[in-house]
Amino acid sequence: MINPAVDELAVHTSVKQACDLLGRARGSHYRAQRPRVHGPAPKRPTPPNALTVAEQEQVLAALTSERFCDKSVAQTWATLLDEGTYWCSMSTMHRLLRACGAAGERRRQAVHPAKKKPELLATGPGQIWSWDITKLRGPGRGVWFQLYVVLDIFSRYVVAWTVQNAEDSEIAKTMLEEAMGDHGIPEAVHADRGTSMTSKPVAQLLLDLGVDRSHSRPRVSNDNPFSESAFKTLKYAPVFPDAFGSLADARAFCEAFFTYYNHEHRHSGIGLHTPASVHHGTAAEIRVQRQATLDAAHAAHPERSEAAQGRLDQPALTGGPHTDRVTRRVSDCLTSSGRGTVADAVGVLPVRALVCFQQA
Repeated sequence: MINPAVDELAVHTSVKQACDLLGRARGSHYRAQRPRVHGPAPKRPTPPNALTVAEQEQVLAALTSERFCDKSVAQTWATLLDEGTYWCSMSTMHRLLRACGAAGERRRQAVHPAKKKPELLATGPGQIWSWDITKLRGPGRGVWFQLYVVLDIFSRYVVAWTVQNAEDSEIAKTMLEEAMGDHGIPEAVHADRGTSMTSKPVAQLLLDLGVDRSHSRPRVSNDNPFSESAFKTLKYAPVFPDAFGSLADARAFCEAFFTYYNHEHRHSGIGLHTPASVHHGTAAEIRVQRQATLDAAHAAHPERSEAAQGRLDQPALTGGPHTDRVTRRVSDCLTSSGRGTVADAVGVLPVRALVCFQQA
């Protein structure tokens, strides 16, 4: 309703002054005078100086000829101009190439092969360990306890852990040394690039024992997924406290939690088995028992199972996060420690655990 008032006042002044006096934005006034057109935008009319169809075909034939097919539009335009030939501008040549789908870089481009992430492959327990350190909030401001955790990436079994007041490479060395004394020496140990993980005491221990060292790639935050996933399981547990009253409280909580985690927690990455079951080799027997229970349930009520399956199935051992089918040898991925070639790991067991790393 304000547009007519603006038009009446603009007769005596101007549109700008009329809009200022009436508090109307000039853009809104001009848009209101042009009704919105629904549907596709009208096609731009052909300018009178456009090239004819025959001339367009002549330009395209020259641009795509054997002589100029590898040259840029600017090179082609300048060469023809030096020879006394001018058909159109360079921008018109670009428009014609775009119209026929021939626009883009006309020179030969270097083709770089896709980079493949280095991988560690575990086909059984005791082959590859992953370890990391996380902080636990203490009783006061700025007080933190350090939780060290070592787990087997195949079974997700926590083989060692400790809670200390500080992060120290000697503590990490002692923990790894005791874990290898209890569970055997693995083929490789993976960790991120923290100071304790790359420290000389830990590196020398692994070198002396013939264990290959593996570290996350620089500036890559997700190359140690198994340890990070275990920490999330710990800290997102309903019983995890906001803070620990003392170092003894933190150790007592972790003792109870990791006992539950190893022997009672059904892990989604290993077919909902417990880490202890997979680590000690009882998962296959438990899987048979589970399937017998499912088959009995299906026999009792066949109408309740999926028609396409004809039976009730349980989660596969190969399912879950951080697992993959990889056809690489462990020895191809690791830094050699003089221990000899590791046997081909493909197809040995149905569970394959995968972790990316940077060679040490």
